[in-house]
Amino acid sequence: MKKTRAAALFLILLSFALGFYAYPAMPEMMASHWDAAGQVNGYLPKFWGLFLMPLISAGMYLLFLVIPRIDPKRENIEKFAPYFDKFGLLMVAFFSYLYLLTIIWSWGYDFDMNLAMLPATGVIFYYCGVLLEKAKPNWSIGIRTPWTLSSETVWNKTHARGGKLFKLSGLLCALGALAGAYAFWFVLVPILGSSLYLMLYSYQEFQKEKSQRA
Repeated sequence: MKKTRAAALFLILLSFALGFYAYPAMPEMMASHWDAAGQVNGYLPKFWGLFLMPLISAGMYLLFLVIPRIDPKRENIEKFAPYFDKFGLLMVAFFSYLYLLTIIWSWGYDFDMNLAMLPATGVIFYYCGVLLEKAKPNWSIGIRTPWTLSSETVWNKTHARGGKLFKLSGLLCALGALAGAYAFWFVLVPILGSSLYLMLYSYQEFQKEKSQRA
């Protein structure tokens, strides 16, 4: 756990160091957002273009450290803490990768930003599946519907199924890098479809459990 947190801190500090190193070579306005077609549709002043992402990474990781301490069911989070810590590191690595892509773009290298992001996004979705399969009932992490939070059985069933669906979504997302103009749909459809299905599934399982108790 200490090694995971040290690695996350190293990536955050490395991002800040890269920002200071790249500062003189960056344009006054840096590309900061790309649309579904891979075209730049947002810019930031150089300072924020270089340091906003590392600041977000640092703030997000701080939140990952705080959540297990303030959740009312923190004893359950402790049961899958190693997986949660690795997820925090993976998110920092994802933001560091995205940050590196924006700097490379601003250095004048032209590439399809969306296609470059797809494999990394797929890894995030896949590991979400791993985390869901390990998650125990809590108020902060997982598929938190009124029905999963009301029944441990429904929580376990929903998360077991959700783990498989998010892993599949991750694989489809990564394959989207081969889909060209249709790549965006390989991200949007699987993850939205899985989320909607799991919400309905948790409701259905709760109703089944309720009828069995009646």
